[in-house]
Amino acid sequence: MKKTFPLEAPEHAPQRVIASIKNDVRKYLKRERRKPLPEGVDFWDFDCRVGRDQSSAEETHVNEIIERIDLASREGWTSVYMEILARGGHRAARTESSGPEMEGGLDGDAGAQEYEPKNRVERG
Repeated sequence: MKKTFPLEAPEHAPQRVIASIKNDVRKYLKRERRKPLPEGVDFWDFDCRVGRDQSSAEETHVNEIIERIDLASREGWTSVYMEILARGGHRAARTESSGPEMEGGLDGDAGAQEYEPKNRVERG
């Protein structure tokens, strides 16, 4: 999707225009993620650019698009240009050092604590 969204509409409140743009972006991302994956691809990744216009658009992570729309609204832009292109992504293999470190492994031998409910009622 390569599109310039106007942030001002005379017949709509500014908050509604922003909400409509966010909805269009989320709907597009959801539609693209539903498409079948090509052979050898793990997930859909997106190359995104956001800016005042096509020439000033900066690369943005897909999770930051909504924040950039809010920023454009706060700064008073008249329009916002968005470029969202889907591409296949590959998951990187986890290494020993990148995973969470646990003491004692899965057994819970070292550093394990007994679970004690806080509101335990003694019955006699």
